[in-house]
Amino acid sequence: MPALMIQGAGSNVGKSLLVAGLCRAARLRGLSVAPFKPQNMSNNAAVTVDGGEIGRAQALQARACGLEPHTDMNPVLLKPESEVGSQVVVQGRRIATVKARDYAALKPQLMAPVLDSFRRLSAAHDLVIVEGAGSPAEVNLRAGDIANMGFARAAGVPVVLVGDIDRGGVIAQIVGTKAVLEAGDAAMIAGFLINKFRGDVRLFDDGYALIETTTGWRGFGTLPFFPDAWKLPAEDALDIPRRAGNGTLRIAVPVFSRIANFDDLDPLAQEPAVSLTMVRAGEAIPEADLIILPGSKSTRADLAYLRAQGWDIDIAAHIRRGGHVLGICGGYQMLGRSVADPDGIEGPAGTTSGLGHLDVTTTMTGDKRLTRTTATHAGTGLPIAGYEIHIGRTTGPDCARPFAHIGAAPDGAASANGRVQGSYLHGMFASDSFRTAFLAQLGAAGGGTDYDHAVEQTLDALAAHIEAHLDVAGLLALARAPAP
Repeated sequence: MPALMIQGAGSNVGKSLLVAGLCRAARLRGLSVAPFKPQNMSNNAAVTVDGGEIGRAQALQARACGLEPHTDMNPVLLKPESEVGSQVVVQGRRIATVKARDYAALKPQLMAPVLDSFRRLSAAHDLVIVEGAGSPAEVNLRAGDIANMGFARAAGVPVVLVGDIDRGGVIAQIVGTKAVLEAGDAAMIAGFLINKFRGDVRLFDDGYALIETTTGWRGFGTLPFFPDAWKLPAEDALDIPRRAGNGTLRIAVPVFSRIANFDDLDPLAQEPAVSLTMVRAGEAIPEADLIILPGSKSTRADLAYLRAQGWDIDIAAHIRRGGHVLGICGGYQMLGRSVADPDGIEGPAGTTSGLGHLDVTTTMTGDKRLTRTTATHAGTGLPIAGYEIHIGRTTGPDCARPFAHIGAAPDGAASANGRVQGSYLHGMFASDSFRTAFLAQLGAAGGGTDYDHAVEQTLDALAAHIEAHLDVAGLLALARAPAP
């Protein structure tokens, strides 16, 4: 099974972007390639062609391969619902919600579906590029591991270890990883590469040689920082720049503690007419033309978080000044009069008062709506291609003024003056004509950005960047080599 696994010497070393770039590079070399991540932890999910959900990073990697996202590409997805517990999604379907300390007991049951998904992908493609999670140096989590060395050894996949030089200490990252791994795990690592270098890479020649000599691992190159990474869909909300663009239309987005499916923001960040501000904890929402309340994995908990930041006061003041508000999914639910969770699906059972800016109420139910969707925007008549991924049913008088129509069915709601709107449609702003018209209604001039084309161009540029600086031929040869 030709495959290669990219593991990190730490978290956030750039594994997801590297895998996307390597996938596109392999595809451009004429290979049929697929991405794979045994276990991901993210509330930023994508709806797949087979009706499930996977981490959005794997959806981007699938796009780099020229493939539709499939649940086999990320068979185990953990979606944090609280500080100590996560929803467990296996091959696209929720099977349980467990506390972190109980997940260790569940992990041994998950290796079988992980390997099943991997084998199906391997049988269908020339090459599978695998992304690890976190770092194999977290040896305290090694027992029952399915994300890093546990998977690599079970599937016989060679590993390349990535170090992030931008954060400093990269020699210790890589050498230290070998020092803490047990011999069998260390033997799976066939080489390393350095990521996110800034400046003259020759200045690191001695450090690079020291790593090779100390570990005995082959180096596959030093990759300079890729400046256009921000143009690709972000995996983590913290990866979205605090401020993007310098256009005249000001959009502010409060960053919830459990923000989910924030890919809605990516196309807006690239619009020349827009200035997008991500508002972090402890900051006031600045003056803006539009406030977007994004999705949340736990609506009631994030309502409490929103109030703790004082954002409810900022939003009310914004509306009094004539500002616009758009709530998407969980953000839409927050804008209503109440959010009820009688069965404790997202947390402790109970009802929380909403912000009261839409005359609607939401009740959480056990059924999750998980579908790709084509809708028609009520205000402009323009098509929207997006997806729905939510629990809860929202009803009320303001639903008589829907945001959009999905076939004959209404979606969302709007206030009587139209300044406050909500919708369950994620991904709406990737539809160019709708995005241009929506922003024009708010006074933004211009538009016309081809978002999908920009993503494709950036993936091609990333592949060229990787080809120019890494030994791609060596990495592909490693993937075809016999397992260690």
